Amino acid sequence: MPEGHTIHRLARDHGKWFAGQQMGVASPQGRFAAEAKRLDGKTLQDVTAHGKHLFYHWSPRQIIHVHLGLYGKFRVHKNPAPEPRGAVRLRMIGQQRAFDLNGPNRCELIGKGKLLEIRSRLGEDPLREHACPETVWQRIERSRAPLGTLLLNQTVIAGVGNVYRAEILFLLGIHPERPGNELQRDDFDDLWQLTVDLLNIGVRYNRIITVDAKRIGKPASRLNSGERLNIYKKTKCPRCNRRVRTWELANRKMYACEKCQT
Repeated sequence: MPEGHTIHRLARDHGKWFAGQQMGVASPQGRFAAEAKRLDGKTLQDVTAHGKHLFYHWSPRQIIHVHLGLYGKFRVHKNPAPEPRGAVRLRMIGQQRAFDLNGPNRCELIGKGKLLEIRSRLGEDPLREHACPETVWQRIERSRAPLGTLLLNQTVIAGVGNVYRAEILFLLGIHPERPGNELQRDDFDDLWQLTVDLLNIGVRYNRIITVDAKRIGKPASRLNSGERLNIYKKTKCPRCNRRVRTWELANRKMYACEKCQT
């Protein structure tokens, strides 16, 4: 499932490419046909993101809510767009580009009230300008759940997924099974700032990068897939060379070094 940096990058790119334009809107698959008909020919105002959720704003009463889930995928085309490929739930056509959306977990037309309801269920998003880390801290300091579980809980922090979870805890030297209420405030402040920094790097390069590219001797944009991460899907710890432990935590595979993460 795409993590928050991917969704914010999509919001940024789609806003740049399509906002302010009269859009052609269709549902080649047919499952979004009635909603697409209501929007066809209208002007898209903005595209925003919160965690792993995308919102296409046409008016306060007309917002497309998209959650990609495990299988959702966007395909962007230069106009004229090719024939739809596969089960295209949503096609939007702007002045120069178009996109197809296949296989989302959620694609629905909502109003402002539903938008506020969705956001109220989500935790603070480190990529949103006015995110409140104090709210996150209050949730964590009262919880006995492992930090490796809390970081995946979208009602605590919105947008962090399995890769960022492993990388953040490794870089901070925190064991994933440490209970939230045993985390010190200074350590939380470091965790929050690191999360903000890494997610912003992810948006900038459109991929997860958690290593210091300078230490590898390459620009971040030139790092290959095996060089971008510290511990996720690794077999040896890059710090101590000890074997990386893997186990299920919050129904996802966790990666950690039990020597370096205490």
